[in-house]
Amino acid sequence: MALVLSPLSPLLFLCILIATLHISEVSAGTTMTLYNKCSHPVWPGIQPSAGKPILAKGGFKLPPNKSYTLQLPAGWSGRVWGRHGCSFNAAGQGRCATGDCGGALFCNGIGGTPPATLAEITLGNEQDFYDVSLVDGYNLAISITPFRGSGKCSYAGCISDLNMMCPVGLQVRSHDKKKVVACKSACFAFNSPRYCCTGSFGNPQSCKPTAYSRIFKVACPKAYSYAYDDPTSIATCTGGSYLLTFCPHH
Repeated sequence: MALVLSPLSPLLFLCILIATLHISEVSAGTTMTLYNKCSHPVWPGIQPSAGKPILAKGGFKLPPNKSYTLQLPAGWSGRVWGRHGCSFNAAGQGRCATGDCGGALFCNGIGGTPPATLAEITLGNEQDFYDVSLVDGYNLAISITPFRGSGKCSYAGCISDLNMMCPVGLQVRSHDKKKVVACKSACFAFNSPRYCCTGSFGNPQSCKPTAYSRIFKVACPKAYSYAYDDPTSIATCTGGSYLLTFCPHH
């Protein structure tokens, strides 16, 4: 089935979405609408958890101010991230500057190359769990806003541009070196147990926030900053549908 991409102003998009979700009491299931508020194209990557179905072949191109709605099967779990600076040929082969998944347009179950901001969701019988994670680093701002659910249904996300404040040791620069295009996690940059929460640091008692994770947390308090971040970074909702926005600060 071909992707249907519709250009919408942010305000009109939200009004239509809220109205649609309010009217649709007899829902076919949970939906996640991906909306690109960036000034540039984003190529969403979608990786299901083990044993869960691949959605939309795992990736596609989403132009600025356009949206695409995914139907999430009951019990589905997985992660979504934004790829940036991509170029693919007619066969769907190429590369992305950030978040690349094996040089393919369709990720087909392959995860994104760090650093990449991750939106994670698990649909449960009683509650859905979702979060935005910087554990694999940061490339694009992402937010998750639930609709039509019950319970706390709080917002999760990282709306700050961490590329603007990324420490030198964590920076990933463009090919011409003029621009920071992503910010590595300290684990990915230095590969030490202290930063990766492995070995003797593999528990929440010994793996504490670091100077690097604190930069992420201060900038994005509603996102996971390292492996054992405060559990309040996980949001919950019952029977919701979700709006995932790329570059929500634009």
